[in-house]
Order: sequence, then C-alpha cells, then structure tokens
Amino acid sequence: MEATITLGSDYVVPEEERLTAARGETYARLLGRLSHQSVVKHFDAYADIDWEAAEFRVDPEDPRWELSSDDPLGATAWYRAQSPATRARLGLHLVATKMRIGAQFENALQRGLLEFAFTLPPGAAEFRYVYHEVIEEGQHSLMFEEFVKRTRLDVGGLGFWDRLGSRRVVVSARRFPALFFIFVLGGEDPIDHVQRTALRSGDPIHPLLKRIMQIHVTEEARHLCFARHYLRTRVPELSRVRKAMLALQAPFILGPMAQIMMRPSGHLVRTYAIPKAVVAEAYTANPRHRESVVASLAKLRDLCREIGIITPWSVRLWQAAGIWQ
Repeated sequence: MEATITLGSDYVVPEEERLTAARGETYARLLGRLSHQSVVKHFDAYADIDWEAAEFRVDPEDPRWELSSDDPLGATAWYRAQSPATRARLGLHLVATKMRIGAQFENALQRGLLEFAFTLPPGAAEFRYVYHEVIEEGQHSLMFEEFVKRTRLDVGGLGFWDRLGSRRVVVSARRFPALFFIFVLGGEDPIDHVQRTALRSGDPIHPLLKRIMQIHVTEEARHLCFARHYLRTRVPELSRVRKAMLALQAPFILGPMAQIMMRPSGHLVRTYAIPKAVVAEAYTANPRHRESVVASLAKLRDLCREIGIITPWSVRLWQAAGIWQ
C-alpha cells in the first residue's frame, strides 16, 4: 500500500488548530474546516508505516530505547547501575506500556464519542467531525497495538479500577458531555506534551517511534482543537449546578490521568523489581517530575480558567491533586 501522507526529514511539529476569530470564523465553520482536513490529511496505520522496513525493526537491546538522564527514572542511580541490555529493554517496555494504555484510552474515547454522537440532534455541527475523529482514533489504536505486538514483551495496561472507571467515562459522554471532554483532554494533553517535547528536542529517537509520534501529534492537533472549542462553546450554556460539578470533578480526573500517562505502571514496576525507594525518588518525591506533570496540563489549566471552572474554592482541589502551578 502507498503512503497517504509523506512525513519526511523536513517534518515540522504542527501547531494545534485554533478558531480564527479575527476572520469571523464560527464554531460551526471551524468544525467544517477540521472535517475537511480529516479528508485531505489523514493517516492509515498500515499504509503510512512500513512495519517490515529494516530501520523500523524493534530490537529490545537497541541502545536507542535507553532512558536519557532527563527522564525521571533514567536519572536514578538504580537505573544507571543496570546492564545496557536491561536499560534498553526497560526503556522499550516503558514505551510499549504507554502505547498499550494509549490504545485502551483511545478505545474509551471512541466509545464515548459514539455515545455523544448518538444523542446529537439532526443537523448538529459536531456530528460529522466526531465520526472523522472516531475513525482516526481507530487508526491510532491499530498503530499502538501493532507496536506493542512487535516488542514481544509482556505489556500491561490499565489497572482494574482504571478500566472500571473508563466505563463511567463512556456513560458521561451521553449524560454530561462537558465532563467527558475534560476527560478527553486529561488523557490527550499530557501525552501530546511529551511527544511534542521529544520531537522538538533533536535527541535521537528510534525511527519507528518517531514515525508513530509524528502521525499521532499531527492528527491530535485537530482532536485537541475540537475538544477545547466544544468546551469553550458549550460550558457557558450550562447551569450553575453543572458548572460547579465540573469545577469539583475536573481536578480529580486530571490528576490521576496525568500520572497514568507519565509514570510506569504497577505491572512494569513489578516486572523489573524497581524498588519503592527508586519509584519515590523518580516520581513521588521528585520536584522535576511534578513540574513536568504540571507543565503537561498548562493548556488545559488555562482553558478551565477561561471557561470559569477554576474558582477560589476549586483551586484547593487542584493543589491537592498536585496539578496546580
């Protein structure tokens, strides 16, 4: 199959799409523009990645999988004391775990978007774009799972309670769409932040991982735009009670979501027998890790301020969740 879109050496990380208010663009026209872009610039998990290419081969002992000294775990003496093969395998396992969790998150996202679309009235501005996004997220899931399969590692994903919670999120897409889109951004923003930072860093990245991140970031620029502008458009229409519910629940969704996306799973910790003290050093008690988590939610925090769901009393909840700057 031929690639639908070429991502060459001149690839530039795209900026997130925005509503061009200066040209009088409305929310409905923005959605039309996003839908058009989904038609002319979309990716296929198998046409746009040559999985059999020699440069894309996944070798668990490839040193390019090793964590850098800028990584919270990679900076620990425990990690540096491991053999090169173990360091590489652990780094690959961490990437694969994030891919697996990403695929599970995309699954919940797709189900939620379909629930949301099911409730829309005829002629709703969001209907067409939602289906474009569901299709694109399906390709992302295929892409992530194919990567996981090729590592041949025993990769864990979301824990029991997180999987159970994802079912409640899907229901919220029908009953309380604004809360659902807070969840969407809570999962997408941190990983988008991490991937954009990696692509812009200039550090060596395994070609397959780089290709996957380029595809993901390019399409997420549209998905994030939609979620943000949905909230900007619809939250002001909510009752005071519903706005208060958003203000109350947002930090308790965003805090755990960011941690899921930005630290190793319990399965990975057990697999490599990472000591509790090392986990604390790298993550729990690490100011740099906390700063990274806070930075990953900067856009979403600004959005919550803009739409009025960060209040004097809810700030304390953000602080308690460890996501307040």
